[in-house]
Amino acid sequence: MNFLRRRFSSGDLQGELKDRDENINVLNFKKGPSPSAPSSPSRSTSVTGITHPNAHKPPYNKDRCKLLFVVDDQHTDWSKYFVGKKIFGDWDVRVEQAEFSEINLASYSDTGTMVDIKVMRNGTKVVRSFKPDFLLIRQSVKDACEDWKNILLGFQYGGIPSINSLHSIYNFQDRPWVFAQLIRIQKKLGKENFPLVEQAYYPNHREMLITPKFPAVVKIGHAHSGVGKVRVANHHDFQDIAGVVGVSGCYSTTELYVDTLYDIHIQKIGNNYKAYMRKSISGNWKANTGSAMLEQIAMNERFKLWVDECSLMFGGLDMLALEAVQGKDGKEYITSLNDSSMTLLGESQEEDRRHIVDLVLAKMQHCLKPTPSLRAVSRAISTSGIMHNYMNGNRESSSGSHNPPPRPSPPQTSQTQQQQHQQHHQQQQHQQQQQQPQHRQNGPAPQGGHPAQFSIGGGHGMGTSTDEEDTMKNLRKTFAGIFGDM
Repeated sequence: MNFLRRRFSSGDLQGELKDRDENINVLNFKKGPSPSAPSSPSRSTSVTGITHPNAHKPPYNKDRCKLLFVVDDQHTDWSKYFVGKKIFGDWDVRVEQAEFSEINLASYSDTGTMVDIKVMRNGTKVVRSFKPDFLLIRQSVKDACEDWKNILLGFQYGGIPSINSLHSIYNFQDRPWVFAQLIRIQKKLGKENFPLVEQAYYPNHREMLITPKFPAVVKIGHAHSGVGKVRVANHHDFQDIAGVVGVSGCYSTTELYVDTLYDIHIQKIGNNYKAYMRKSISGNWKANTGSAMLEQIAMNERFKLWVDECSLMFGGLDMLALEAVQGKDGKEYITSLNDSSMTLLGESQEEDRRHIVDLVLAKMQHCLKPTPSLRAVSRAISTSGIMHNYMNGNRESSSGSHNPPPRPSPPQTSQTQQQQHQQHHQQQQHQQQQQQPQHRQNGPAPQGGHPAQFSIGGGHGMGTSTDEEDTMKNLRKTFAGIFGDM
């Protein structure tokens, strides 16, 4: 308040507050690469080990956690969205967050990527070093005056999984490269199904000789939030802007200026779709700069087809936002595509952040499956062997006592049993062949060639004493034939 008193008089301060109250329902777009809207929640606690009240009690299990590194500005505190979230059932998610300007790293082919961040939190300089397991990149790698490709290369060198993939983020560094992919989609679907705005590309200012249709929009280099976009009305303006392109040393593109009713913003986060209508109320022909009215509109099949086809780019995009305009001529024109650094709009920003959290957790669950240690593997193998022997022992004991129905055995086991059975049968035949000559010498053998069967003890149908004597005689002859004369 002292600062405000020094800078403003009482009348100026009241006028400033009055202007803010009048625009309270208007969405203001600020220039810069930040993908978070100004209404995003700010950080309320420090992440330093000095000022955080619970620094000595980390809210995660150090032995069972994965580290998520979020590249975003300070408008959004992503750590609070992952509080209590689990992966693999009982693994915690530890969150670190910094901007590209605060990141330094070193990557090694054998040990991966080690990240250092130097940030200011609540007036305290914080220096952290860690090895991230997963990345969520919410900032543009390249903008009008910034290029963080060297950091992106370090992430890719360490093979860190990310949303979106590092391969796709690398391909989004230049808008003409992305627009070339949109041209391929148009050739696949047709101009009616994919109405891409007509555009021309110039690698340098020397090629800007053939004037386009006027009025036209010239885009210089790669930039966001309307930076580097100029509207030209005639060929004189076009020659002037060509000179500016020559000084910048950048490539440029030109496209037909469309007199628009409103902009169309179509976003996809995982399997969640939304569409918005955005109309400038500040008089600026760029609806994404200044003040604009924003309204969520119905998601139709036409919009869904556009964004689904774009999500297949560069191996697949987990998050993307397609920009289009609705012209006063009644036609729609697709103008550009943004990746995971897209801006979240409207009153559903919190809901969109929760969708991003669910998407990150699902990707981490898929990409970071914990590998069991050697000791755990050997213990599992020994345990399975003990259980196998235990089950086999129970099966043998149960077969000896209760005689369960025979179970199909492996081919090798059944073959072994057949061989044993054949050997036993051959031994019996050999014994019988040896017994037959002795039977001829000592007396007739019992009918059927089998030993006489008899029962010890009483039974039904017993014969007379004469029959018993005959039976005993036959027994003596049989034993004499087997063992010889006693």
